[in-house]
Amino acid sequence: MVETFIGFIDAGYLRAEGARALGTRPRNVRPNAERIAAWVRRRTVDDQFLRAYWYDGSFDPSHQDYSRQRRLFNAIAQTPGIQLRLGHIAERQNRFRGPIRNAIRNSAIALGVEPDSLLEEFDRNWTFYPERQQKGVDTLIALDMVRLASRSVCGTMVLIAGDRDLAEVVRAVQDFGIRVLVASPNRESVARELAQLADGMLDISVEYLQDMLPLRPES
Repeated sequence: MVETFIGFIDAGYLRAEGARALGTRPRNVRPNAERIAAWVRRRTVDDQFLRAYWYDGSFDPSHQDYSRQRRLFNAIAQTPGIQLRLGHIAERQNRFRGPIRNAIRNSAIALGVEPDSLLEEFDRNWTFYPERQQKGVDTLIALDMVRLASRSVCGTMVLIAGDRDLAEVVRAVQDFGIRVLVASPNRESVARELAQLADGMLDISVEYLQDMLPLRPES
């Protein structure tokens, strides 16, 4: 067995939990792929680090943010030590928008206030961002982990993720003799089943997160 390390980075998970640890929203941070790969490399020595796989969700080409996102992905793909894997992003209207607007409308009627004017004022001061969910990312992670484990490419895998669905994948690669370390900004965000199977847990400190997930410049 070649004693090398490979990283597997669920970028959506890292953005969400990293931003939470930093006290901000995921949309306010911009992942720095080079710094994130460097964090994985610090878990090893340079001649043991093979590469890191970066998993993210991509917008459909018709989406208004597609071009901006592609520029980011192109930069990530060109980062030494990183290979990019893309699922897709499913987007839907915020589920709270309808109920909240209905509550405002009903309250306005009960108070004898014109509801349309109150709703217009609310819309000027509040934005309902669409809800987004990554699709296909866990499948890509699972396929890569099992494929590489079956070929004895590495001795240790560092997995930055927290989804319960990855627990059986970890069990499968361990059967090939691979050691799996699960890394997270917040251990409580790692599914119990995944944490129990991990050969070790790695904490990503706030100090490193500030380097890995710098805030976007204010526009």
